[in-house]
Amino acid sequence: MNTNFKLIIEYDGTAYNGWQRQKNGRTIQGEIEKALLVMTGRSLTLTGAGRTDAGVHALGQVANFICDTRLEPEAFYNGLNSLLPGDIVIKECAQVHEKFHSRYDAKRKIYNYRILNRAVPAAVGRDYGWHIRKPLLLEAMQASASCIAGTHDFKAFEGTGSPRKSTVRTVFRAEIHKNNEDLVIFEIEADGFLRFMVRNIVGTLVCAGLGKISSGDVKEILGSKDRSKACATAPAHGLFLMEVKY
Repeated sequence: MNTNFKLIIEYDGTAYNGWQRQKNGRTIQGEIEKALLVMTGRSLTLTGAGRTDAGVHALGQVANFICDTRLEPEAFYNGLNSLLPGDIVIKECAQVHEKFHSRYDAKRKIYNYRILNRAVPAAVGRDYGWHIRKPLLLEAMQASASCIAGTHDFKAFEGTGSPRKSTVRTVFRAEIHKNNEDLVIFEIEADGFLRFMVRNIVGTLVCAGLGKISSGDVKEILGSKDRSKACATAPAHGLFLMEVKY
């Protein structure tokens, strides 16, 4: 009998060409599917809630797969974690309704972007944040982030090649805060994201934090629907998929 299994996955994306399986290059999906093949003897398809890009990390990626098996979720939990490389961890495995779809059933996703804002870069943890030497103006970034919240056409922050029918998305939260003296975190929660959307927004918020543009400019960029009006894309290694809500 076919059983639908849901996984919650944490991974360090540094060594991978993103989530989605590729013919050439290691991917998160590919590594987990290889481990499933070892466990079941079958080529199973793992469906992810979102396709994170090369270098992007996750603390709460969600995926599901369907398998005709007598194995219980605990067996997959233990087996996958014993077979996977150390930079991919299955945090939870559960049996779910046969119609559950990790991507299409997702209601909201939360991403964090981390910026190390100090004169010198990090030696430890350098793959987990964008290093910016010049001091950032947090109030300017916060004012600009508030312009992003709401339902808008985010075409100005869309990367090329986005698989989408519409560029309209609803952002429920877009917040900037400091965790300590050096770490600036941008947190965004939305009903969906375009390709590179978060990283393009962060690049523009950093421009505001450096005093190059104002919050009014950010509103104009958003309204323009023109990618060339926004600032450069932030590096992938500062981005974390934190949680998927259903």
